[in-house]
Order: sequence, then C-alpha cells, then structure tokens
Amino acid sequence: MTDTSSHSASTNSLPPRRVLVLGATGTIGTATVRELVRRQHEVVCLVRQGGAVAQHDTGKLLQGAEIRFGDVSDPRSLALACADYGPFDILVSCMASRTGIPKDAWAIDYKAHADALAVARDAGISHMVLLSAICVQKPQLAFQHAKLAFENLLIESGLTYSIVRPTAFFKSLSGQIERLKRGKPFVVFGDGRLTSCKPISDHDLACYLAECLDNPRLHNRVLPVGGPGDAITPKQQGECLFSLLGQEPRFRHVPVALLGVIAKALGGLGLLIPAMADKAELARIGLYYATESMLVLDRETGRYDQSATPSFGSQTLHEHYRKVIRGEVSNDRGDHAVF
Repeated sequence: MTDTSSHSASTNSLPPRRVLVLGATGTIGTATVRELVRRQHEVVCLVRQGGAVAQHDTGKLLQGAEIRFGDVSDPRSLALACADYGPFDILVSCMASRTGIPKDAWAIDYKAHADALAVARDAGISHMVLLSAICVQKPQLAFQHAKLAFENLLIESGLTYSIVRPTAFFKSLSGQIERLKRGKPFVVFGDGRLTSCKPISDHDLACYLAECLDNPRLHNRVLPVGGPGDAITPKQQGECLFSLLGQEPRFRHVPVALLGVIAKALGGLGLLIPAMADKAELARIGLYYATESMLVLDRETGRYDQSATPSFGSQTLHEHYRKVIRGEVSNDRGDHAVF
C-alpha cells in the first residue's frame, strides 16, 4: 500500500529557515543537505576536520551549504558552533554510529545527540529532526537501545520533534551485485523469505526529512517510512538482480542457526577476550537483520505489517539495481557493506 496522503507537498508559505545539520558527510546526510539547499534553506554543516572526507571533497559534496569544522562528540565544540555561526531555527541530525558496537552506539547514537540537544535548547533552537531507524521498535542490540534512549529524551525535551524511522536503504541491499556479476550465487538466510522490507532511496528519504521542517503533520511524531511499492524479500531481491543481469537464479542458503551459533561462541570468547565482545555484537546484528523484517511491528499480533508501513517517494530498488549494473550510479555502501 502506498500512503502519501499524510506526507504531501510542504506548505511553502513558511520562509526559509537557518538549519544546522549534523552527520552531513554520510550519504543520507549529503542528500538531505542537497534537498534543504534546493528548498532555499540556509544550511550550515558541522563536520570533522581531517575526517574521512577531505576538505575540498566536502565542499563538493555539500555545495550550497556553509561548512564549519568541529567535533560533534564535544559539547563545547557544538556550543561554539551555535554561538559563532548561529542563530539557528532547526537542528537536523543524520548522525549514526559507524559500527553499532556498544561503545560507539552509546557515544554517538545517545551521548553526542544528548549533548547536541542540550546545546540546541540553550541556543534557542525550537525544532529537531532526527534520523533514527525502524528497528528500534523491537530493541535487542546496543545501538537500538541507544537510539531509543535518545528518542525518548528528545520527546521529553519540550522541543518540537520529528523522529524519522526509515526502513532499509538501497545501499544496504546492494552488496551482492558484484558477486552475481562474477557468477556467484545470491546468499540468503533460510529460504530467503524470512524477512521483508520497503527500501527507500537516499533521495526520497532526504526529501522526507526536509519535509519535516515545513509540514506540521510531521511535527511531534515518530514517523516510520519506507519507499514506494510492496515489501520485498531477500529472495525477491536476488530474483530481481538475476533478471536484470540476464542470468538464471542461483541461491546459496545459509542456515539462520549458524549465525546464532557464531554469535553465542563469540559472546563466550568475549568474556575472556574483550576484542571478541565487539565481534559478538556484530554477529548479533547480522542475526537480527537475518530474522527481523524492516516494517512496522503490530504490537498486538507481534507480526510485521507492510500495509501499516507508510510509503513515500518514487524511486524503486529495481531501478536502483538497474542503474548500478549499467554504471549510471555508484554503489558506495560504506559501513553498509556486508558481503
């Protein structure tokens, strides 16, 4: 079901706002900055000096925005940014921990956001748009608990909030394209139909995040959102790729129980060797995504419901796959690389 009625075009009667963006150099952050600039907002991006993206590349990525260097994990740096480059009307955060391991998750998904929220309140910012994740509705992992803890802090803060929980991203479902080009099978867990999702493109998600600035129906709400069309299983993703590549479908089925055994074994080793604890968490993350759908969870039935998962935008995973195969778009997955 495609539900765009509550996410229609913004009310363009509001004037452009001055927006501080955190997490701007990630793929979703970059797309969001681009959309905010297109909508004529005055955008300032706080990025790390000497980070993974070189300064000249940052300027190209965030063209049209004002770039300032600082440390989002340092509340003093955030306060100076607001004092020196403000005032700001809205804070938009696309920040997320890179690995999801407990140390990173609580440092970024919770503490850095909590510090930013405190600075925002002191600076007179009245609205925060937060990029979260739909998986926090069934929290089992450290990064999910950290994200959910900050969501609750934001809701109780008194600021206007828009908490956006997207489903799967195109880039996180594109890791096996090169495998298939080399004639290898598509890897699925179980029968390939254990889970499903309604993936959303970076562009469509960026438009939705930008929409949160102007559309009052998206204020003071937790907002699950997916892309257009029906939910798709991993098996269907593989079939789509094989069709686009002109190949006969070939699948490699990995038992879900194997992931559980690996996670448990690494967890046991982690009690003795601290470095193994992080690997155990990564294994648990893999197990979670192999067994849980990225759709709205029906609390009464305990089942995931694609019809209750709102759809937004127009870009489809099929079209993304086609463009990647033809070399029309890059397949930069960054920390979404799995295979």
